[in-house]
Order: sequence, then structure tokens, then C-alpha cells
Amino acid sequence: MSCIEQKKYKILLEKTTFKESREYIEKNSDEVHYVSPGYKIFNDYYVIGIPPIALGARGNALLFTYTKPCHGTFVLTIDDEESKKEINRLREMENEKTTASLKKGKPLESAKASPTRYEDIWKK
Repeated sequence: MSCIEQKKYKILLEKTTFKESREYIEKNSDEVHYVSPGYKIFNDYYVIGIPPIALGARGNALLFTYTKPCHGTFVLTIDDEESKKEINRLREMENEKTTASLKKGKPLESAKASPTRYEDIWKK
């Protein structure tokens, strides 16, 4: 496993909360994808946080939260070939979910009302 310090990144927001970082990503991205805690990006980095965890795409740049122990939570962006691949992987996952929902005759995930309480998130 490598360290995020070895990648060329920019800090967009520092020492923030999970909620503030999610809101920042939602407001400053062209498209937003939501993942569960433990989702792996760039084959080496696990995204942690309180669900829903937002990953954003702005052009070819990936916006994501990164929590560094003893330093807090940051919103970082990386714009390179790997970020393009990661954005495409997120889009493919989204398409697979939609296709699976349509095949089963179930409503799309995005059409469901999002839970408003922390306990409701884990009832699924």
C-alpha cells in the first residue's frame, strides 16, 4: 500500500467534518457518486466516513474526502490518468446498479427517499 502523499493532489478543504466535506463535494462537482465506507480508490486508498460518502468528478479530476489520523478530514482532488479511470469505474458501477434495478422491476436507487436519521441508514 502506498501513501496519498506520493500522489499529486491539491487540498480543497482542510480540517473539516464529514458532513461539510460531502456538501463541498456536492456543490463543487460536475457529477457526484455515493459510496459506502471502505470503498477503495486508486487501488490503494480506503475512503472512510459517515455515509453517504460523496466522490465528485470535475472534468478529469476526482474530488474525495481523506481522513488523516491526528490531522482531521480533508477534501482532496487529483487530476491524472488514474483519476480518469476511477471516475469511469464509478460511472460503470452506477450503470450496473441502474441496469440491475430495471431488470428486477425495482425502482431506481436514486428514486428512493434517502434516510434522514443515522439509524435508518443502517436498517437497509
